[in-house]
Amino acid sequence: MFGLFKPKKKPLLSAAEQERIVAAVQEAERNTSGEIRVYMESRCAYVDSMDRAREVFFKLKMQETSNHNAVLVYIALVDRQLALYGDEGIHRKTGGDPYWRQEVQLLRRFFQENRIAEGIATCVQHIGMSLSEHFPYDSKTDKNELPDDIVFGD
Repeated sequence: MFGLFKPKKKPLLSAAEQERIVAAVQEAERNTSGEIRVYMESRCAYVDSMDRAREVFFKLKMQETSNHNAVLVYIALVDRQLALYGDEGIHRKTGGDPYWRQEVQLLRRFFQENRIAEGIATCVQHIGMSLSEHFPYDSKTDKNELPDDIVFGD
């Protein structure tokens, strides 16, 4: 009987932390047609977290946004890996890799201080500002193309 039941995993974030991040996503998307998703898992199955982020991005069909302006915030908490993956539309408009490296560094600083939820929320806010600058909200055409909730992997 012992082998039939797996011990329940401790959640990666508390309910309050999850609410804070989802609220940050909703607030960030309020001023843009862009989309932001947060994906968290314990371990990264790849050596390079960007490869895993790319896989998750396409698995979640984030490339299907009408303006190609979706951004994935990928975090493997136990392995201490993270990546930001922006679709081609936002990647070009932000100036590419230097912008994303700056945001990753910001997130790392928060993580080093064990302020995970605050770091994710702050990063989401920064991405939202860039999205609103390059892809402003249009009340006539904008719709929420992707869910705002956090996706938890294994």
